[in-house]
Amino acid sequence: MSKFYVTTPLYYVNDKPHIGHAYTTILADVLARFHRSNGDEVYFLTGTDEHGQKIQEAAEKRGVDPQTHVDEYVQNFQNLWKKLHIDYDDFIRTTEPRHTDRVKELLQELWDKGEIYADEYEGYYSVSEERFITEKEAEEGDFREIKKLKERNYFFKMSNYQDKLIEHIETHPDFIKPSTRRNEVLGFLKKPLNDLCISRPKSRLNWGIELPFDKDFVTYVWFDALLNYITAIGWRNDNDKFEKWWPANYHLMAKDILTTHAVYWPTMLMASDVQLPKTILSHGWWMMGETKMSKSLGNVINPMDFIEQYGVDPVRYFLMRDMVLGQDASFTEDGFIRRYNSDLANDFGNLVNRVTILIHKHFDSKIPQPGKFDEVDLELIGVAKSTPQIVRKHIEEMKIPDAIEVSISLMRNLNRYLETRAPWKLVKEDKSAWSVSATTLFLSADILRIGAQLLHPVMPSRIETILSILGASKIPINDVSLGLLKAGSSLGEGKSPFPRIDVK
Repeated sequence: MSKFYVTTPLYYVNDKPHIGHAYTTILADVLARFHRSNGDEVYFLTGTDEHGQKIQEAAEKRGVDPQTHVDEYVQNFQNLWKKLHIDYDDFIRTTEPRHTDRVKELLQELWDKGEIYADEYEGYYSVSEERFITEKEAEEGDFREIKKLKERNYFFKMSNYQDKLIEHIETHPDFIKPSTRRNEVLGFLKKPLNDLCISRPKSRLNWGIELPFDKDFVTYVWFDALLNYITAIGWRNDNDKFEKWWPANYHLMAKDILTTHAVYWPTMLMASDVQLPKTILSHGWWMMGETKMSKSLGNVINPMDFIEQYGVDPVRYFLMRDMVLGQDASFTEDGFIRRYNSDLANDFGNLVNRVTILIHKHFDSKIPQPGKFDEVDLELIGVAKSTPQIVRKHIEEMKIPDAIEVSISLMRNLNRYLETRAPWKLVKEDKSAWSVSATTLFLSADILRIGAQLLHPVMPSRIETILSILGASKIPINDVSLGLLKAGSSLGEGKSPFPRIDVK
């Protein structure tokens, strides 16, 4: 039995969940469900980042303390993940003692080892990103509010690990995916790497983890938040659990936080003598047509709006089907409806209705007894037997849209097979034709079951409805062998949960 540990980034608790947050979390959920269905042990971690200046300011504006503020706002994410059928194993908050205690321990250790030092810094500070930026970034970047600061702070000797990190990236081609992002990080590391400012003075920020070696400072939010990936699985608290799950198979995130994960995080681990994660996977952005979604532009899609209108599983399906990992993707309502009607209503939903209506009408609602398979049957059986292996290979290679397309392609093959056989005509003819019809519908129901099971990680709720309609709800989700839907077994009630969306 293999182990699979997948993480999302910690979402900033002040943010309102949007389509980008939903995409990353659904992706992690699909991977977790797929690996569970294959018998792997899975640990799926998500959570919220709850420290920093923006949270302190928002709490002050509301007239509440920061802890009360984050306790309320964290529910926005927890409620959405429940709504989206996210089946995580752990939800970590950076205000929990299991996290804050470990952060303090590491800070003290790195201070004792000389990996952290104090120095005075003068330069530009981005309030929106809560980090110091270079003069070039200030000139070229898109920062809403920049201040020039001069203050004493503490720095982590990140530059000491530049060469070691470059070597690791070059000798581990799967460490950063896709390759375009890997090349971007290597390009970034060709320039001198500055040390990382890891503190903020309490004179301007007191909502954070206090430095154990200087009570007048709190920890920089990224140096705090990144450690969640190991604190959640028992680092220095439950060694057996930590050794079982680390290193992570995948850290998933959007490309705008790649540098923190591919540079800050590995160097922190190197300084702590902790093994690096296996793969950091950076996906693209969801665009509104051709424009990047942005809070300042007011074009950020709230997934709750689409869920209420079209349902959870269709939204999950579209997000997984229409973004190639590493590339940007376009989200429009027209595009969503086209994809839904083409794949789910026509190719999949109509097939469910077609097969089950014929069996209800002509075979007393029971899976027919098949006759002998001919060449046409055997050709379809060959496709059905090979499809699960192809899907598994695509998932392992993180080609999620390809895995979905192969599954839907099986449905299209099945539709063509039914058009060729025309069982609705055969049932009206003589006994030999009736036998061919029985064989056709026997195969169709079982292959439809296999296709549905392959899509279960993407659309768990509606797939379970379809399996119930097929009378296959007791067949293990992870068993996609042919022939498990036995002749004589009864169909359930209901019709396709993918009605066509009428375009006005």
